[in-house]
Amino acid sequence: MTRKKKGKSKKTGISNLTNTILSILKKDRNQTYNYKQIAAKIGVNDASSRNQIIKKLHDLLGKKEIEEVERGKFKIVMNTEYHTGILDLSGKGSGYIITDDFEDDVFIASNNINKALDGDEVEFYVYKRRHRGKLEGEITQVLKREKSEYVGTIQIHEKKNFAFVVADSNKMYKDIFVPIDKINNAQNGDKVLVKLEDWPEKADSPYGKVLQVLGKPGEHNTEIHSILAEYGLPYEFPHEVEEFANKIDTSITKEEIAKRRDMRHDLTFTIDPKDAKDFDDALSFKILSNGLYEIGVHIADVSHYVQEGTVLDDEAYERATSIYLVDRVVPMLPEVLSNNACSLRPYEEKLTFSAVFQMNDKCEIKNEWFGRTVTYSDARFSYEEAQAIIESNISAKAEIPSIKTTIPKNVSLTGTEYQTTPEIAQAILKMDALAKKMRAKRMASGAISFDKVEVKFDLDEHANPIGVFFKTSKDANKLIEEFMLLANRKVSEFIGKKDPKRTFVYRIHDEPDDSKLANLQSIVSKFGYKLNFKDRKSTSASLNYLLKEVNGTKEQNLVDTLTIRSMSKAEYSTQNIGHYGLAFAYYSHFTSPIRRYPDVMAHRLLQHYLEGGKSVNEAIYEEKCQHSSNMENLATKAERDSIKYMQIKFMQDHKDENFVGVISGVTDWGIYVEIISNKCEGMVSVRDMKDDHYAFDQDLYAMVGRNSKIMYQLGDEVIVKVKNADLVKKHLDFNLIGKNE
Repeated sequence: MTRKKKGKSKKTGISNLTNTILSILKKDRNQTYNYKQIAAKIGVNDASSRNQIIKKLHDLLGKKEIEEVERGKFKIVMNTEYHTGILDLSGKGSGYIITDDFEDDVFIASNNINKALDGDEVEFYVYKRRHRGKLEGEITQVLKREKSEYVGTIQIHEKKNFAFVVADSNKMYKDIFVPIDKINNAQNGDKVLVKLEDWPEKADSPYGKVLQVLGKPGEHNTEIHSILAEYGLPYEFPHEVEEFANKIDTSITKEEIAKRRDMRHDLTFTIDPKDAKDFDDALSFKILSNGLYEIGVHIADVSHYVQEGTVLDDEAYERATSIYLVDRVVPMLPEVLSNNACSLRPYEEKLTFSAVFQMNDKCEIKNEWFGRTVTYSDARFSYEEAQAIIESNISAKAEIPSIKTTIPKNVSLTGTEYQTTPEIAQAILKMDALAKKMRAKRMASGAISFDKVEVKFDLDEHANPIGVFFKTSKDANKLIEEFMLLANRKVSEFIGKKDPKRTFVYRIHDEPDDSKLANLQSIVSKFGYKLNFKDRKSTSASLNYLLKEVNGTKEQNLVDTLTIRSMSKAEYSTQNIGHYGLAFAYYSHFTSPIRRYPDVMAHRLLQHYLEGGKSVNEAIYEEKCQHSSNMENLATKAERDSIKYMQIKFMQDHKDENFVGVISGVTDWGIYVEIISNKCEGMVSVRDMKDDHYAFDQDLYAMVGRNSKIMYQLGDEVIVKVKNADLVKKHLDFNLIGKNE
């Protein structure tokens, strides 16, 4: 038998070895590595591979890309400048880093994301090359995860003993691996809340465990709870918090009344939405002997019941805000307080914190007083009822419209209804006149008038949307708004003007960003509007004129939305910079402590200073301000998602109808269309525009047909039909029928 000659074993080179070594050293650039440690990181242990690594290390040393710190131990040479920022991912896996180090955002390709997720704080460096005119970079490490919990649908592979959770968010570009012993009794196809636990270096997907099973996708409560879970928001109170709240003594004692200004005999009433369950604020009105009007802005004294250091206060702080979803409210405080003890209901005495003003017909404040009070509400009006009084322009001799209100059983009144008295009607009319003057003064000072249309739904008993309507702000709404603004401003001035060094919680709003204003100008010019950004006053006047001009036009909602987006975000801070949108040098939130924690803090601080207390620790309150701003932002996102969900649910029952819509956005991948009649927005994919080959023209904000030259431009009216209404992905797809000629 002839023996086969042994051939020499073929050496195989490690692919991309230079970049691999540099990547390892860059990631831990303060660490030193020898060739054995690098081999272990790469996952090789044969002699040939180790020799290649040793050779490559000496090559890189010769090129001065690495340095030898100790014999055989190497470290990256720091010839690259590193930056930090926040990653904003697109649905395609690439993204941009928002950073203070550069004027423009920095583009990050999907292969340079390096396991960072949307919203993460990251470290990165910038290439010399650019991407479509933008700076381009690479993420080197994740400094801080924005979130670790995601909502998604679980896919269980029982034979393989593992599962994957496919996240709902299109910004989560990886499925999450879950070992079978960490699925928490979830069934295949369930919607779950999953927590990221680890992302091993060589693993393609992050590892996680199921925290909570939310239910079956598409079911109403599952989807609503999923919206809350996605943002880490609660939908029920812990048992110990409910129990604590239920044991609070909510009785009003003579001893407590004696500590307060007694305003129970002043004419007092509330004006709120007709379906409101909690009433934060009430107004009182009387004419003084000197001819001045004394107007009290009375706010529920939540801080009397919610004491610092209790589980109730801890829970209220963590929530920081109530959340107003389409079909429910997730309150900041348990119902025993929010709907009962702290709610300024008619015919009930309540403990309140008040701002009382004496003013003349020119709305000049001649005297002001702040402090704790006890009040009694004589009447409860809806906005519609108050509006009826205003529109009737009632005089003392005129007929008064009948305002029906159910009288509680324990109130001794004749009959089951009452009519508005001339006294209440006159109070509402006079306060409306004063509110109009105050509003005019604000506008003249440079305030911006955002009266954006709100989308509301008529729901049946199963929370299914059976109709869409639009809520607009009328005189009755603006009456309340002006007096709430007055109280918020004057409380802030009382603290900040007297002693700017005293710590307080301000509601601040910075000036708009120049680049965002320029982008707004570029877009609205397509509709024939011009803006003047010469100075602050001309900017405000120009924006107000724009908002007035677009009122009632097809592009109103689009322009309103774009204008709001051009503004900075309002937030809470101990550092007062004023409020640009309201044109106030001092402004705080004082008037809604049932639903906003910063208002509770403002009440506590105001009382502390009224009692002669010294300034409190600024750092502690700044941290609380940041937390409150963050929670407000998450609540806003959840509220928007719930509207989007209801819009899609509504459109599921209207798949056979044609709708007229306005093109509200144009991108590489398609056009977004907002239906005029119900404000539902969906997308027409460029792949479904089959009558021509369409390409995105960035300069024209348009999709243009290559052969026909047909143009679908931002603001154009088009006819669309529902292609797909996906409740689970919360995505609405349209087919384009054509232009609305």
